[in-house]
Amino acid sequence: MNRTARLYALVEELRAAAPRPRTVAALAARFEVSRRTVQRDLQVLMETGVPVRAVAGRGGGWSIDPGLTLPPMRFTPEEASALAVALATADTRTPYAGAARTAAQKIAASMTGAASAAAQEVAARIVTLPPPADSAVRTAVEAALTTRTVLWLAYRDAAGRESRREVEPAGLLTAGGGWYVIAWCRTRRAGRGFRLDRITAAAATTEPAHPRDLAELLRGSAANGAVRPAALAPLAPPS
Repeated sequence: MNRTARLYALVEELRAAAPRPRTVAALAARFEVSRRTVQRDLQVLMETGVPVRAVAGRGGGWSIDPGLTLPPMRFTPEEASALAVALATADTRTPYAGAARTAAQKIAASMTGAASAAAQEVAARIVTLPPPADSAVRTAVEAALTTRTVLWLAYRDAAGRESRREVEPAGLLTAGGGWYVIAWCRTRRAGRGFRLDRITAAAATTEPAHPRDLAELLRGSAANGAVRPAALAPLAPPS
């Protein structure tokens, strides 16, 4: 069993035992590897966001929070490959790119059988050359959108003019390969779109933003016909 397959199997082993912990010795025996290898694998899982934790004391070991993990998913090989491509090609300019990477790892850990093998094989043949990106700007924008707070930003427009703004973010727009923060601009007293790659500095504040309607801010703009993604809803049970 290679390391990738062992990591997936390790997650499933801990999930099956949850909430009871498993000792490193028991896991090493189960996968026929050394205790040191198991410790390294558990550390990798922690670093990639899988909710494994060490339980101290007598009867302790390692456990996983089943409420924060995904059950095995029954993807077809084609579906698994599509997910691998979509998530692997999300570049560093994409909002929530870091969260997308950890989500991809969690989804991959939930796959089994042919779907897992297909996703791994396709992912191994994808390489990207990430463009330069200001992670501090992206992090501030993500924080303001998630917490619904006012965002301070420094902006350089297409003509090179620089300005400082306080804005109330309403959402994100993707168009022509770029990303825009759609917000109510307190300086202009109107809705505005700010290209992420033209924001030279940004900071999320603790001031709650006034709720703004994204469609209303886009009305009358070139993005008036923007379409929202399909809602993520559970599949209806078969009739």
